[in-house]
Amino acid sequence: MNTKIRKELGIKLKEAREKQKLTQADVAENTDMTVNYYAMVERGETNLTHDKISKLFKFLKLKASELPL
Repeated sequence: MNTKIRKELGIKLKEAREKQKLTQADVAENTDMTVNYYAMVERGETNLTHDKISKLFKFLKLKASELPL
């Protein structure tokens, strides 16, 4: 996953999280991640596996069509 896509994905996840009034800890706890790792995801600093993306989108009620490509 290139840097631009990682950053766009992080922005999308952060917006969805904030819209639902969730903390990074809420998301991390419910998607089997540490808070530090999830914060890196929102900043676009790490590559995600399909499994992690799937868990995040399911928990945040996002659709696959909302993935930045």
